[in-house]
Amino acid sequence: MRVVLSLSLAAGCFAAVQLVASAQGVRPAAVPDITGSWERYGGFFGAPTEARRNDPTIPPRPPQPPLKPEYLKEWQARVQAAREADAKGTPLATNYTNCLPDGMPTMMGAMFPLEILQSRGQITIIEEAFTQVRRILLDQPQKRIDDVEPGFYGRSVGRWDGDALVVDTIGVKESVRFQNTSHSREMRIAERMHLVAPDILWNEITITDPVTLEKPWTVVYAYRRMPNYTLLEYVCEDNREFADQGFQKSTLGTGSGTGKK
Repeated sequence: MRVVLSLSLAAGCFAAVQLVASAQGVRPAAVPDITGSWERYGGFFGAPTEARRNDPTIPPRPPQPPLKPEYLKEWQARVQAAREADAKGTPLATNYTNCLPDGMPTMMGAMFPLEILQSRGQITIIEEAFTQVRRILLDQPQKRIDDVEPGFYGRSVGRWDGDALVVDTIGVKESVRFQNTSHSREMRIAERMHLVAPDILWNEITITDPVTLEKPWTVVYAYRRMPNYTLLEYVCEDNREFADQGFQKSTLGTGSGTGKK
C-alpha cells in the first residue's frame, strides 16, 4: 500500500512537495504549483536598460533565427515587405486578419495573458487571444511525426524533471509560422518550464528542424503570475480586421470585443 501526503509550501505557493511512502522508504518529489493566470514579463521591445540587463529574472533577447541560406533569404524578404507596408500605413494582412490563431510556439509568447491548469495526466494552457487551448499529455509516449495529424498546436507530451516541466511537441502545420519563419513537417519544439522566482516562470523553447534550420534555435519567454486575474472572453468576430484585394489590412471591425489589446 502507498500513502501519498501533499504538503504546500507557504512562500507564494512556490512548490507543492509530495512525499511518497513505500516499502523502499520515503521519496520526495518537487512539483511546482504553476496553476493560474500569467502575463508576459520582461519584454523584447525597446532598448534594454541597465536594470533589465542586471535582472536575473528577465531572459536574454531572442537571437535571429539560424535559417539555412535559402530560407533566410525568403524570411528577410518577408520581413522587409512587412516593414515597407507598415511605413506606408498599409500593413499586410496576417493570420489574425483571417481569425486564425497563433498556434505553436507563437501562442507561448503570451501577447495576451495565459492560464495554466494542472490536472491528473494533463497540463492545459489557454491564451486569452482567440481562446487558444493547448493540451500537454503527461507521462505519455510521443508518436512518430508521420502518425500525427498536423494542427495549429501539434501534439505535446511532457513530464516533470525535478521542478521543471519538459515538453516535446511535433506535428505543427507548415502554414503556422513562428516569427514569420518557414518550417517543415520535421520541426520539433522542446520546452523547459521552470520557476526562477516564486511568481516568475521561464519557458525555454528550443526549435529544431533539419530542413530549414542550420542549428537549434532557442527563445526564452518569461511570465509573471497574475493572482487576481481571470481570462476575458475573446471572440475573433468582435475584434475583426479585414483585408482588401491587395491582401493589405484595411478596416477594423466595429464589434465590442472584450479581449485585451
